[in-house]
Amino acid sequence: MTKGAGRPTPKIVSVKAREVLDSRGNPTVETEVATSLNIGRASVPSGASKGAHEAIELRDGDPKRFHGKGVLKAVSNVNRVIAPKLRGMAVASQELIDARLIKLDGTPNKRRLGANAILSVSMATARASAASKGIPLFRELKDDKKFRLPVPMMNIINGGEHAGNGLAIQEFMIEPVGADTCSEAIRMGAEVYQSLKGILSGMYGRSAINVGDEGGFAPPLTKTRDALDAMMKAVKAAGYTESEIRLGIDAASTVFFDQERTTYKLDERSFVPAELGDFYSELQNEYPLLTIEDPFSEEAFGDFASITRRLGRRTKIVGDDIYATNIKRIRQGIKARSSNGILIKLNQIGTVSETKAAIDLARKAGWAVAVSHRSGETDDPFIAHLATAMRSEFIKTGAPARGERVVKYNELMRIEEELGSRASFAGREFRK
Repeated sequence: MTKGAGRPTPKIVSVKAREVLDSRGNPTVETEVATSLNIGRASVPSGASKGAHEAIELRDGDPKRFHGKGVLKAVSNVNRVIAPKLRGMAVASQELIDARLIKLDGTPNKRRLGANAILSVSMATARASAASKGIPLFRELKDDKKFRLPVPMMNIINGGEHAGNGLAIQEFMIEPVGADTCSEAIRMGAEVYQSLKGILSGMYGRSAINVGDEGGFAPPLTKTRDALDAMMKAVKAAGYTESEIRLGIDAASTVFFDQERTTYKLDERSFVPAELGDFYSELQNEYPLLTIEDPFSEEAFGDFASITRRLGRRTKIVGDDIYATNIKRIRQGIKARSSNGILIKLNQIGTVSETKAAIDLARKAGWAVAVSHRSGETDDPFIAHLATAMRSEFIKTGAPARGERVVKYNELMRIEEELGSRASFAGREFRK
């Protein structure tokens, strides 16, 4: 019998939200869902480079508070609109609760109540339900006999919207697939990170090891290959090979896409889509690239499909902004065969149930799944449980630095310890 089975399902007695701060010092929403037995608490992240198809994050727009970024409207929507409609509902009824939240909002992108308001309630409900059953959150999200821990995608060099250097590519990641366990992968990644710190400091001075939003270093680089070369040096210096630690990039190419000219500008050059495809192909041949995220802009389903056909046998082409964790967009991508991987972000769609449905749909298409944080994060480790529960191949949660990133890695290690032999590690699927 599952731990906690046989207990009566408690009902929600109160829902309360408040304004707290995220990792960039901006306000976000934290909500507590209470039953007669326990409280579930959750806080929502916020992205810097948001896709056009994401659910809408509600901000106050009052220049006298937080430069207009306050979330008191979203907090009020939880406390005054949502809370009365959830009182008395069974806390374990996640899908029913999420459906009620969606209906209360009544818009296709959650702009009325705010995706930040809705998601905070949805996540807190899942946590309160798990606590009421006496089970860990990952088992609440998907009860299973065996679970799989994901490969960490550690963003160790920041560019684009996440840093103040000249790199157009937004994230340069290491992916320790050669580990036997997730905990070992985290250790390997941390060792490479520290090696890179010494290399960059020696090359550019102490200022080069300042970190960006996601904990990665932000050295004064302008060229993609310079960043990748520095990472390969760090991998070698830490005592690993390119088969043990693969690389990944998040181009976030919508940011450097010139819609009027239909060209992409990076590395002090302009590329038409075909030329950019050649550029990625060259990188794949020169470096052990396992993942390429958002290689083209968020509407370029055809260009995504072209690069997937070209590079997809060796590399996962991961869609983020193009899908925005939205089932309609994912179906469009499946039909066009636009990628073989997807990035999943809870706050892109706004409820736990919709997030899980998006993962299930991607799974049916045979895509690799990467559960992701946002650049503006909180100390909530929810995604560590989601990645474990949904058996995602990857988790993307930044460098092994900064508390809001490390809390997710530490939670993964706790989960792995608790599961013991019942947990496998996804890295074994990607070894050369």
